[in-house]
Amino acid sequence: MKKHNQDYSYYHLKLQDHIDSSFPERSGDNKFIEQRAKWAANAYEGAFRAGNVNDECNRIADCILYEGLYFSRFDAVFEVLSYEFSDVFDELDFRDFALKILPKCEECFSHYELTDDFAYTTDYDLLYTELTGFIAIWIEQNGIR
Repeated sequence: MKKHNQDYSYYHLKLQDHIDSSFPERSGDNKFIEQRAKWAANAYEGAFRAGNVNDECNRIADCILYEGLYFSRFDAVFEVLSYEFSDVFDELDFRDFALKILPKCEECFSHYELTDDFAYTTDYDLLYTELTGFIAIWIEQNGIR
């Protein structure tokens, strides 16, 4: 049982770190994080008992841990700010402004099917352009503060 609790803690911390950096709007969703961590720990244990090697057990657990959490709206907005508005913001302000404007960008995101591999599609380029235009207009109308 102690090993299982260690696995759970490991996956809990791993997921919390991922959510804090790429899905900060979900950082307080403790129920979700706890459930996913438990599922991942159980998946690892099941895969190990089935005779899989450690790397395969980790891959299986990670698939469960990160399902639906590969494409990040926050990361997309942050990327646009970093590359297209680097002259407007101090490097330390990117994260705060990305958190501020993320809810206002929902209309842009609603035009796309945001799957886990969305960042590797040509539609991502269209979204990137749309976000760039939306943010430029928003800053022109509202400022950055």
